[in-house]
Amino acid sequence: MSVEPQVLYLTTTGRRTGLPREIEVWFTRRGGAWYLIAEHGERAQWVKNIRVDPRVRVRAGRARFVARARVLDARAEAGPVREARRRSETKYGWGDGLVVELRRAAGVRAARTRSTRDRRRTA
Repeated sequence: MSVEPQVLYLTTTGRRTGLPREIEVWFTRRGGAWYLIAEHGERAQWVKNIRVDPRVRVRAGRARFVARARVLDARAEAGPVREARRRSETKYGWGDGLVVELRRAAGVRAARTRSTRDRRRTA
């Protein structure tokens, strides 16, 4: 039986630069979904990146996959939000913030970064 990792590495695409941005973040899992909690809510840079491009890359232990990320609506999805927060509270002793769900993306390519040539054009 393998032990679940304590953190995962989430790579988003920078909304202004088009460059990969990796963060280390706590997570929980339920069914086929992975849940992250953004302590700073919509102010978190990684959340802002997800709002622009929901394609992300995930590394957690031996798991590596491309996923679609989405911010859960606390009102419309109160049950899943409550459950994600409860699981985080149990695992880490903390669970307050904006809940983001990750689901493996079948057939979706990893988020692309802009080429050097494209970056020069917009500089």
